[in-house]
Amino acid sequence: MKRTTRHSFIRSSIHIADRAFDSYQKKMGSLKAILSNPDDLYPLLKLKMAARHAEKQIPPEPHWGFCYTMLHKVSRSFALVIQQLDTDLRDAVCIFYLVLRALDTVEDDTSIAKDVKVPILMAFHQHVYDREWHFSCGTKDYKVLMDEFHHVSTAFLELGRSYKEAIEDITMRMGAGMAKFICKEVETVGEYDEYCHYVAGLVGLGLSKLFHASGKEDLASDALSNSMGLFLQKTNIIRDYLEDMNEIPKSRMFWPHQIWSKYVNKLEDLKYEENSVKAVQCLNDMVTNALMHAEDCLTYLAALRDPAIFRFCAIPQIMAIGTLALCYNNIQVFRGVVKMRRGLTARVIHGTKTMSDVYGAFYDFCRMLKSKVDDNDPNARKTKDRLEAILKTCRDSGTLNERKSYIIRTKTRYNATSIVIIFIILAILLAYLSSTRSIQVPA
Repeated sequence: MKRTTRHSFIRSSIHIADRAFDSYQKKMGSLKAILSNPDDLYPLLKLKMAARHAEKQIPPEPHWGFCYTMLHKVSRSFALVIQQLDTDLRDAVCIFYLVLRALDTVEDDTSIAKDVKVPILMAFHQHVYDREWHFSCGTKDYKVLMDEFHHVSTAFLELGRSYKEAIEDITMRMGAGMAKFICKEVETVGEYDEYCHYVAGLVGLGLSKLFHASGKEDLASDALSNSMGLFLQKTNIIRDYLEDMNEIPKSRMFWPHQIWSKYVNKLEDLKYEENSVKAVQCLNDMVTNALMHAEDCLTYLAALRDPAIFRFCAIPQIMAIGTLALCYNNIQVFRGVVKMRRGLTARVIHGTKTMSDVYGAFYDFCRMLKSKVDDNDPNARKTKDRLEAILKTCRDSGTLNERKSYIIRTKTRYNATSIVIIFIILAILLAYLSSTRSIQVPA
């Protein structure tokens, strides 16, 4: 038996202590967030229960079981919303998402040589028909997805013909577009829109085709479907600046040269402290560009008839406008991670049921963003004009009085002591339920 040296024992002890302290900090941070925002507690609990319920709905067939398990691992929030769709459409959207996630994993892996990557991207729409095909790349859960891709192909082949044709078509067009931009950087704003169309606008087009194929929705226009994808993608590109710049072995650069070159000589210069003022101005320019798609998104959502499809489409768009409001004029985009707190995310998922909820959320977040606009910002006038157009659309809906605000505080019904007591009771209840589930009653 190998003896543990004093040095390795101390190192292991320190590592365990560090992990325990990190866990403690995380839990205390969550408790502090709830105490600061007590109205988040109920939606957070509902979200936790919904997540547990969704995990129990994993199909028994090995290939479908793999697909839904993987969906939960690569996108928990998406998996929660998708579960509300009817079975045939839910299966089609699940496979559509996993196929495009796999395609995106190939594109994102900067360790793959271009001469290897480009042919895979171009032929990916054919690989989905091959139960034996797989390609090892990516990391963590994404690597598992790629290594076990035959499960996705098997499930794909069981879909209805119209679903398969829609997924194949979008995968082919997206793969070709990704391959095009593997060999070039995004220079102009026009190329930025083109790149976002290939990697996200086509997702909007594909989902519209799947909704139509299900018989539940009319076929939305390509322009509106494209805007749905671009609004989400541009938000992600803005939020993920630092992560993309720090990618190993090579940075990923999606911000268009035409925008960032007005502020710095190199895109990476935005993360340096001495360029903070210029970095924030560039960031605001990028956010203003993304806002141009918001009105199209509202038009698309207003036309949806099926409640489950509506929620599936609406929740990510509200998350996007909320994220843009947080990112705008925020230097932390260049220092770390900027995202909506979990409690607010839970409130969005729990509280988005009708179009009046969407108008209300967009209205609140746009007001929040507008309050952050500095008149000295080079794009202040353009930003305010775009925000005012969105606010007008929301006001003209005539529904703003029919919802509860996400971000404007109302007088809380609970004090801090009450929240702590509720928290303790819930913890005891959950522990009790967990223990009773583990007890087997003798026959």
